[in-house]
Amino acid sequence: MAAPMLFTIFLGVFVRIVLFNSSLASWLADRVEVSTPLTSWKSVIEGITLLQNGISPYAGDVFHETPLVLYFFHHVLSVGPWLVPTVFVLLDLITACLLHAGAGHCLTYLLLTQSKENRIYSKDADKLLIKRSDILDLPRLVASIYLLNPYTIVTCVGQSTIVVTHLAVAAVFLFTTRGHRFAATLALAAATYQSLYPAMTVVPCAMHLVILKAQTGSSVVSYLSSSSIKSYISTTVMFIFWLGCLHGLSFLMLDSWDFLFSTYGCILTVPNLTPNMGLFWYFFTEMFEHFRHFFLWVYQINVFIYTAPLAIKLRKHPLFMMYIQCIIIAIFKSYPAFGDTSVYLALLPVWSHAFYYLRNSLVVGVMFVLSSILAPILWQLWIYSGSANANFFFAFTLVYNTAQIFLATDVLYAFLKREFALVNGMKPTDKDGNTQQAVLQ
Repeated sequence: MAAPMLFTIFLGVFVRIVLFNSSLASWLADRVEVSTPLTSWKSVIEGITLLQNGISPYAGDVFHETPLVLYFFHHVLSVGPWLVPTVFVLLDLITACLLHAGAGHCLTYLLLTQSKENRIYSKDADKLLIKRSDILDLPRLVASIYLLNPYTIVTCVGQSTIVVTHLAVAAVFLFTTRGHRFAATLALAAATYQSLYPAMTVVPCAMHLVILKAQTGSSVVSYLSSSSIKSYISTTVMFIFWLGCLHGLSFLMLDSWDFLFSTYGCILTVPNLTPNMGLFWYFFTEMFEHFRHFFLWVYQINVFIYTAPLAIKLRKHPLFMMYIQCIIIAIFKSYPAFGDTSVYLALLPVWSHAFYYLRNSLVVGVMFVLSSILAPILWQLWIYSGSANANFFFAFTLVYNTAQIFLATDVLYAFLKREFALVNGMKPTDKDGNTQQAVLQ
């Protein structure tokens, strides 16, 4: 059973090694679809060069990476440039292993919950149930998708530092499913330290830890009980403590707080309008300057505003809420790239028990393929050939982000429809036995 997984690992590593030793590696490192001003390997090299010459990397407007990542790659390069591709491949492998383990624990938890609620399920909902074999099969599929996903491969070969964020987010998912508050908050602090937006996942993390504690004590889950509130506070305080430690360590390394504005200030204020696969750059290029602050608030609040309604609607399913939040972050963050889809696309099979109710899978797949192929072509026509303009490239960034929105809404719809069908049946009837149509409200 381990042979297919070993073959997948070998194939994923082999593809990366081959691409690293080709001219495609340097080409991918320059692609706006792969690297952003925050995650570009070239900016890391520039930051290291400034550091070696006794100049603060954060003195100008070129380097926006975090200090810990800067010093990490500084030490890697001091060993030798040959080690850099190895580090990126290892980071991808570790992330795949974390996702594999996290998916296994998540499915085990879902199966346990299903067995407890089985008595209230409808008799005709068998095809919607999680099978015991899924605990073995789906985690392998999750790891395989992550390792062989073209988005993940080009991100690794392009040496985008977003792979560090992937590692932290995968660790958050794993340790949350296992109920390890100490490790989960540390991983969450690392993910937040690296790219800010994962901070919102502290909500589902805290909610799931409350559920696990209630299950251990054989009590009914109540999010407003004194023990639950203590758990929330404990999770939040521990998260803030770890985040403070990471920032304090960064200050000790640099003896300056300049990195705060160069990293989080860049994320929040979006000063660099280099085109990317997101929504910010085009609108902020076109709009009048006096509207900038208003639309900054509008755009940034989009990432966080869905946390409250999701927490209310998915209060019994915080792990699924965390998954939906990963998609929302990938859509609305200020500097997105293809690599932002890697983690949530890999974890998609975990929710395969809801796939019966998916409606737009073909449309979403076609939109992803079209945007992935045509965005680089239209970039070439715009920047190098001069036969197109920004509207052409932005059109396919819209297609790309619309595909993600369709995916998020479709998966959410399918999940909620399955929850309804489990209790009321796949074909609910009224008192007279007539089939009714279920409408989500």
